[in-house]
Amino acid sequence: MSTLVFIETAEGKAKKSSLEALCYAKALGSNVTAIVLGTAEATSLQDLGKYGASKVLHAADAKLEKGIIQAYASVITKAMADENAEILVLANSSLATPVAAKVAIKTGASFASNVTELPDATSGFKVKRSIYTGKAFCWQELKNAKKVIAIKKNAAEITESGGSAVVTPYAVQLSDADFNTTIRSSEKATGDVLLPEAEIVVSGGRGMKGPEHWGILEELAKTLGAATGCSKPVSDMNWRPHHEHVGQTGVKVAPQLYIAVGISGAIQHLAGVNSSKCIVVINKDPEAPFFKAADYGIVGDAFDVVPKLTAALKAAL
Repeated sequence: MSTLVFIETAEGKAKKSSLEALCYAKALGSNVTAIVLGTAEATSLQDLGKYGASKVLHAADAKLEKGIIQAYASVITKAMADENAEILVLANSSLATPVAAKVAIKTGASFASNVTELPDATSGFKVKRSIYTGKAFCWQELKNAKKVIAIKKNAAEITESGGSAVVTPYAVQLSDADFNTTIRSSEKATGDVLLPEAEIVVSGGRGMKGPEHWGILEELAKTLGAATGCSKPVSDMNWRPHHEHVGQTGVKVAPQLYIAVGISGAIQHLAGVNSSKCIVVINKDPEAPFFKAADYGIVGDAFDVVPKLTAALKAAL
């Protein structure tokens, strides 16, 4: 069995979520080929071998820099055919998931998104999926010969299992139809730690009372090496940039630690963070709904608790 893995990159390096997809594919026990589209660092491509790729196809065409879904789907579909790949694995993301759906249509493959575990192949080929924004799970059987699997964050542990991969330039022929979408503008996330890839996230809500008070959260995040996030009302009021909005209609995160400060815990926000390994809530309202979802909770004023927490962490780290 041969598996192709689509690797997303940021600043020329493979994203953490894509390394999870690569380790997931390796755990399937198949021959694994990775494909990278656009610019990427040579060492980053070779290092994909550490996580299970025996070969890396690099389609470095400059036209692939903007992440046009149709173009990506065309390239990956051709790569599946060239590599005789029966399975495509990728990370669940705003780019990869729609690409996966198009590839499934083009190849006649069964498609499952939000997959949380390795498949059960004892009787058929069944995968466990997260549904209803993480409130339930279901088992889905993939019956077609070809299969496309988009895994949820933290569905696979990143482990090194190999060495350096063989990197092969991958030439592609793209038509005008592959680029019939025009991207008029884009907002690039900034910060030392990008929110979708962060192991720790510190988020603030309306309880912070205004953008001028965000310094204590930024100091806590800097101390922990964390990314900063916010609730939807905060981004709607332009207290924080929209790419920091965490929730059902914003960025869905799955860090090891999620710290929510002054966020009540509306169901839309919980839908974006319920895959976090550990949730800590700081809120002065003991009846805040978020406490019901928290692993740990602190009832107190954020402007008193957060500076003391930061000071304690600095002393301990």
